[in-house]
Amino acid sequence: QVQLVESGGGLVQAGGSLRLSCAASGSIFSLNVMGWYRQAPGKQRELVAVVTDGGDATFADSVKGRFTISRDNAKNTVYLQMNSLKPEDTAVYYCNALVKISEFSPLSVYWGQGTQVTVSS
Repeated sequence: QVQLVESGGGLVQAGGSLRLSCAASGSIFSLNVMGWYRQAPGKQRELVAVVTDGGDATFADSVKGRFTISRDNAKNTVYLQMNSLKPEDTAVYYCNALVKISEFSPLSVYWGQGTQVTVSS
């Protein structure tokens, strides 16, 4: 089993910053991709940013230039630095990881429990 534990959400005013962290633990052979998705009330879950184990990152257009993503492979941890936050960034943010639990196992998707980010205007 693999666990993803998120931290760092909260309430912030528009224009402010927050940093989310997600640490993976458990039976991990390799962590191929780690990243963040979000889901606002009444909307579908959407990709925010993901990063490969090689450091290649992909961002949603709505966060480009404001959010950065990084990971510490030694700690199996991914970070999301969110700057210039807007009210429309308000959502539950979910950590996501593509994991192999052994050399010959397929990639499996794991999710964290979610952390609330609220941006007030």
